[in-house]
Amino acid sequence: MDSPIGVLMLGSDESQLKSISFDAEERGDESYIPGILITAEKQLEEYFSGSRKVFDLPIDPEGTEFQKNVWAKVVGVSFGTTKSYIDIAREVNSENSSRAVGMANGKNPLPIVIPCHRIIGHNGKLTGYAGGLERKKWLLLHEQQYALNNRLF
Repeated sequence: MDSPIGVLMLGSDESQLKSISFDAEERGDESYIPGILITAEKQLEEYFSGSRKVFDLPIDPEGTEFQKNVWAKVVGVSFGTTKSYIDIAREVNSENSSRAVGMANGKNPLPIVIPCHRIIGHNGKLTGYAGGLERKKWLLLHEQQYALNNRLF
């Protein structure tokens, strides 16, 4: 799908979203598109338009138990807000593992839906993002803009 941050490739099985990749060039077989991909594209379009703050999709990211625990905490970071890697490490009862949290974040197969862009350095700096720091910055500014607009009304 086309998006404000480039072409995204969505991957799924019949019923669950499995992956979102940046800078996709090759389109898959479009003769059959599972319903989950149609729903995911619609919800991503709503997110980019500012009308969706929370995704409601069946997802099945592949990863280790530690990665899945980290991603479960990352999903809980609200639209328009951020947490640090150390915050997430504390939430998974692994306070000394902020680097491991960063590595798990980097392996997130569902960026945007599992909002790893909302995880930043403890000093407020933007650090690492599989889609590149410019995309991370764009996503955070996008969310801050719509979160602020909602508070004004």
